[in-house]
Amino acid sequence: MAIITLTTDLGLVDNYVASVKGAILKEVPETTIVDITHEIPSFDLQKSAFVLRNCYQDFPEGTIHIIGVNSESDVDIPHVALLANGHYFIGADNGVFSLIFDNPPEKVVELTISQDTDRITFPTKDVFVKAACHIARGGTLEIIGATKQELAVRTMFRAVSENNIIKGIATYIDHYGNVISNISESLFKNYGNGRKFKILFRSAEYEISEISLAYSSVVDGERVALFSSTGYIEIAINKANASKLFGINQGDIIRIEFYD
Repeated sequence: MAIITLTTDLGLVDNYVASVKGAILKEVPETTIVDITHEIPSFDLQKSAFVLRNCYQDFPEGTIHIIGVNSESDVDIPHVALLANGHYFIGADNGVFSLIFDNPPEKVVELTISQDTDRITFPTKDVFVKAACHIARGGTLEIIGATKQELAVRTMFRAVSENNIIKGIATYIDHYGNVISNISESLFKNYGNGRKFKILFRSAEYEISEISLAYSSVVDGERVALFSSTGYIEIAINKANASKLFGINQGDIIRIEFYD
């Protein structure tokens, strides 16, 4: 039985998600449809990439992932389907895939599927669903597209280290207000090499000087830093909203200073 996941910015108020699911079930009734999220802010490729990057490998290989974020195509942004790490992905070649994968996919095709309607405003339903259902029935990528050599690249600020400082940013803020940075556990440990440190944010108004194992390692209402399940440093407040209370927004600077 095929699994198709949906990651979109369609929201849950309108008919759009139901229409996408209905189109899938009409073509392949036995499909298992999994909603990853439909609450991505409109056109926010970074958040959609973060969410999918950190959960797609929890699904069985062969799962088909539809990305319905900023999905309209034009001459410079075609629709594509690809195979990466045993999973299929379908979406617009708008740079989102360069944020999901560290290495190039094994196979990429530019979709050549013809729509059943002249309307081009709902490609998630009218194009991506057709591609996903073709794959779900055992079809190959070569039947629905032409081989494409490269995907669009969207650059993202990467954490940098120099002069006893690691400088990163807040890349994602979750439902609880926890702030996930782009400073990886490996970078922190390799560059810090066991030295004392201070994690600084909001123009150094606040700081944290230890990494905890869990939110509950500190009392309720206390700030805490830990390595999140994503493998990056996370800043939180036990049972409170760190983003709101500290005034940290996506893209804000997070700095770690090491000293002896």
